[in-house]
Amino acid sequence: MKREGIIKNRQFIADKRWFLPITVAGIIAGAILISSSMKTTDYSLLCSLSKSQSGTINEFSTTVDQLKAIIHYATSRIVPQQSFREISVTFDVLQKRSPCNFLVFGLGYDSQMWTSLNPGGNTLFLEEDPKWIQTVLKDAPSLRAHAVKYRTQLKQANSLLAHYKSEPSCHPSKAYLRGSDKCKLALTGFPDEFYDTEWDLIMIDAPRGYFPEAPGRMAAIYSAAVMARNRKGSGATHVFLHDVDRKVEKGFAREFLCRKYLVKSVGRLWHFEIPPAANLSSHAGHRFC
Repeated sequence: MKREGIIKNRQFIADKRWFLPITVAGIIAGAILISSSMKTTDYSLLCSLSKSQSGTINEFSTTVDQLKAIIHYATSRIVPQQSFREISVTFDVLQKRSPCNFLVFGLGYDSQMWTSLNPGGNTLFLEEDPKWIQTVLKDAPSLRAHAVKYRTQLKQANSLLAHYKSEPSCHPSKAYLRGSDKCKLALTGFPDEFYDTEWDLIMIDAPRGYFPEAPGRMAAIYSAAVMARNRKGSGATHVFLHDVDRKVEKGFAREFLCRKYLVKSVGRLWHFEIPPAANLSSHAGHRFC
């Protein structure tokens, strides 16, 4: 290859590496513009109106978080775990539901993005590795994250499915999470906020599930289904599951999140809209789907 051809090829590869971070920054910038256009308050009158000081601080803090995220992704070669098309699926829902309660399994390179796309909302990350939390929060201290422990291993996936079918406390009509020690798929011992909050969106992109001793996402998928079905508020719970190209994620999604609630499939991401059990004509069976 001629020298000028090599140079052009290297430039193309470099440009390709920068594409996703720049695109993510663009998405966040677009979210700011959309959010700003929807505001009806005239901030020039804040000094003359009796607005609460905390409200003003929250607006300012939200803007700072979004701007920090833009700078982070615009100047970083490290890309989020999901592709642009996959990210766009969740972004479309956040545009309609934000500010909302957004639960994310996993803390990573995309965490600043998810927080910035839910301005004024409650975005919480659950991470299995305390040291990784320290590493991420060192550069992004405004993120909210809890260290959690899972009591499952990926190699137990088949036996956990059999356990669920034979253990009454796992069945949808009786399922609950906090203190549900008999059901091995129920997430127990998590922070109170996890149980006390009604989550509008749940992103499952963790814990690790690529070697036998890893926690796997079996309990996260099951527990997301339980929380969605036990929802008391209006509307469905949006559940996003990543890495559905893997056997366990796909199998447990079909068992607990249900194909009939699958509304979009893009790349390795599935998007489910799960209604509360109270809205279903029949929900007293032993199976979720």
